Amino acid sequence: MPITPSFEEFMLRRREVAAAYVNGDAQPLRGISTTADPATFFGPGGGIEQGAARVLEVNEAGARHFHSGADTTLEVLHAACDGTLGYWTGLQRAMVRPQEGGAPVPMVLRVTEVFRCEGDAWKLVHRHADTLAEKQAKR
Repeated sequence: MPITPSFEEFMLRRREVAAAYVNGDAQPLRGISTTADPATFFGPGGGIEQGAARVLEVNEAGARHFHSGADTTLEVLHAACDGTLGYWTGLQRAMVRPQEGGAPVPMVLRVTEVFRCEGDAWKLVHRHADTLAEKQAKR
């Protein structure tokens, strides 16, 4: 499944959406999120959210934890699409500013996202993100 030009362009937009999110702005994420079920979110805090409306609600609430002045990068380990489904997996590295104030905090998440082509647009239908844990050396 090679990456099509439209999916490659979408991934550039996905990076912009991620940057807005860690700066407390969930509106761009709303634009790429599906409004049709099924949709799921496995967030960094654990648990499972299901249903497009619920996933969007949880994502918008999550953005409110961040304050402007953050930055993020998506380190794509691999990605592909077949014209109707696409995905990427890798790391999201960020330096975030908590809404409560204080010093910027580093964040590294392991991420897998799945997108569905709806009409002529790619829409996020699943995100799994959890904190990267460094492997402990064997003794």
